Amino acid sequence: MSKVIKLTKGLDIKLNGKAEKVVQPQGTITRCALKPTDFRALVPKLVVKVGDEVKAGDVLFTDKAHPEIKFTSPVSGTVEEIKRGERRKLLEVVVKADSETRYREFEKANVQSLSREELIQRLLESGLWPTLKQRPYDIIASPESMPKAIFVSAFDTAPLAPDYDVILNGQEKDLQTGLDCLAKLCGRKVNLNLQADTPSTSLFTKLQNVEINYFKGKHPAGNAGIQINRLNPINKGEIVWVVNVQDVALIGRLFNEGRFDARKIVAIAGSEISKPMYYHSILGASVRDMLAGKLKNQTEERIISGNVLTGTNVEQNGFLGFYDNLLTVIPEGNHYEFLGWAAPGFNKFSASKLFPSFLCPKKHYTLDTNFHGERRAFVVSGQYEQVFPMDIYPVYLLKAILAQDIDRMEQLGIYEVAPEDMALCEFVCTSKTPVQQIVNEGIELMMKETN
Repeated sequence: MSKVIKLTKGLDIKLNGKAEKVVQPQGTITRCALKPTDFRALVPKLVVKVGDEVKAGDVLFTDKAHPEIKFTSPVSGTVEEIKRGERRKLLEVVVKADSETRYREFEKANVQSLSREELIQRLLESGLWPTLKQRPYDIIASPESMPKAIFVSAFDTAPLAPDYDVILNGQEKDLQTGLDCLAKLCGRKVNLNLQADTPSTSLFTKLQNVEINYFKGKHPAGNAGIQINRLNPINKGEIVWVVNVQDVALIGRLFNEGRFDARKIVAIAGSEISKPMYYHSILGASVRDMLAGKLKNQTEERIISGNVLTGTNVEQNGFLGFYDNLLTVIPEGNHYEFLGWAAPGFNKFSASKLFPSFLCPKKHYTLDTNFHGERRAFVVSGQYEQVFPMDIYPVYLLKAILAQDIDRMEQLGIYEVAPEDMALCEFVCTSKTPVQQIVNEGIELMMKETN
């Protein structure tokens, strides 16, 4: 019987610019890129050079520590640029796309007729294995590990997040095949988590080989980390895999069509978008191509691959992140405001009751990136606990990370958290503490010390 888990803590940030539930053709995508920086703890090894011709599904680079994990081109075309940063760190492999995509052929297969090892091999060869992420540490799953469970969240509660019923409409066959594949990889039904008010007509309620659980509450109720904490907490030595629901459909498409078809539907949203909608796109698509003719251009804007809490700042000449199904555009906050946070106003959002806007709980806001202050002393204020629904003491965990106290970090729940789970703590923090950066440093420290 399905469970209904109610979360009493959290915060919904209602922003202007929610995408209308209309899917439009994107137009021409001229360039795509894979970014090794999208993958934690990855040391990439290049396989191609500038000028090489590639098909969709051909390998661009591999993981130096695990060469069986391949990262493949989402389009066919010519390798146009290999962008590097400081100390020749590999940042992007850019492919100029053909007008018509040519695919590297993989054999179609019935998931049920393949062994677990054969499924893993096909995912590795196609470049879809990186869609499987492992907790603890929020890294690419190890092909040699056996997870105790696999979690798929079919809803997102982040600001301006896409509606997966819209994105995956008509892809039920691929979605079911992908879930069957995941179930065989872990030897048990997949945990498919839905919002409590999901209608019975939703495509997700009709899926098989899954254990459906319902969650009710504010953001971050849609985060897989929060769902794992409530349903199957991670202890030391245990492993859980997490897969984005749209990536599940990509996995299913590999077996149904016999090719790495990286097409996806992406929400383009935010107050600086003239008509926020859903658009047909592709993994790693050019931001310039995606935003062509869609910006209001009334103010200087911040372009974010992902949502405003956890996404990555990208320029117009940048590319959509590997795991992102949302492109957000909001005003840049590079201005000073008279009296700052102390000035009253109905158009100011606050997690507390500081502004009279709390009297309008359904009001939507146009927010920019202004910090409204500077970093201050890191003190215990109780703010984090009001929005963080895990049974963890967030402030003490962060202080243990800053002190590099491994034992305390383990005791305080470092195995259960990813930066995205604590993003709201950073948003409400009066001290302007870079919470997600600290959690990142803690995870990197744990990986270094425990491996």
